[in-house]
Amino acid sequence: MAALLRTPFYDFHVKAGGRMVDFAGWEMPLLYQRPGGAGPSGIIAEHVHTRTAASIFDVSHMGRVKFTGKDAEAFLQKICTRNLGKGVAGQSMYSLVCNPAGGMLDDVIVSRFEKHWYMVCNAGNREKLLKWFGEQAAGMDVTIDDETMKTAMVAIQGPRAVELLDSVLPEPVSGLKRYHFEVQRYMMMIQFTVFRSGYTGEDGAEIVCGTTAASLAVNFLMKGDGKHETLQPAGLGARDTLRLEAGMPLYGHELNEQTDPLSAGLGWAVDLSKEFIGAEALRKVKQAGSARKLVGLLIEGPRAARQGMAVIRGGKPVGIVTSGAMSPTLKRPIAMAYVEAEDSAVGQGLSILAGNNQLDATVTPLPFYKRAK
Repeated sequence: MAALLRTPFYDFHVKAGGRMVDFAGWEMPLLYQRPGGAGPSGIIAEHVHTRTAASIFDVSHMGRVKFTGKDAEAFLQKICTRNLGKGVAGQSMYSLVCNPAGGMLDDVIVSRFEKHWYMVCNAGNREKLLKWFGEQAAGMDVTIDDETMKTAMVAIQGPRAVELLDSVLPEPVSGLKRYHFEVQRYMMMIQFTVFRSGYTGEDGAEIVCGTTAASLAVNFLMKGDGKHETLQPAGLGARDTLRLEAGMPLYGHELNEQTDPLSAGLGWAVDLSKEFIGAEALRKVKQAGSARKLVGLLIEGPRAARQGMAVIRGGKPVGIVTSGAMSPTLKRPIAMAYVEAEDSAVGQGLSILAGNNQLDATVTPLPFYKRAK
């Protein structure tokens, strides 16, 4: 077996009580176990702390790829569903990368700098995408640099995240619009990029810096405001329940190569007026209508649904659960599922097969949770 990769924050995780697990080939913290009341301990506590204060997540395992050359924009327009030409320097855009059949190879964030482009992709898809990019770039003047191993990335998320970042960073984050970014410097030496984005449903930012500055950066953020209770580390477990409450799809659950973005409710990130790989197939889906749709489900009772459980109506299979958990915020089980289009209306009653039991569920709008403005 190949050794697991470690992010530049591995020592920080271990010291903070992180329970390390294999995630997409990386050794990552699932949760933190802090003895003696040293901070939130466990998935629920970390989830609640993110919703009420601010948490820091290590997301360095995610792929980070830089694109340069005179054909860089044309190349990205070719492989991405979003019309990136509408973006301006300093702006990030969510997009999908599809295969010719319209299936999703990944969901990505593409950022436009003055002289280059930058993409963040899912850890488990990085090598697949790099191979795909190399094939699609043939004959084009574009240089593709994988910067994953020489950079680090953290997400600071929560209602107090921006307030905290404003107090410690050289330039205020509060002045950045959502899905915009800027390059900053600390003491004129350490350069880093601050992105006003995240994957929790809360406000906050994601910061990318070089690996040599990673340890300094995380210690600076954790202690910068002098209030150790404000910012606490959170792991993959809380990140998953937070994104589920926010109705955000996860690759390998809601998104995969056999599913198109229109059925996943991501039509807003697909511009069918331009040409890109998979466009023709998606135009056909648009014209015919999606046979199945991604929906939210509120579940009765205390038991949570899990990925792979069948969704039925009147004893007939009509779908499958893609994600499910007990919502710490709503204090009830929630799930996302693909169901047949005729069974996707809000208020539709359905059932989920959980072993020998059936869980009553109702189709509900996504997201389950919206932060207060």
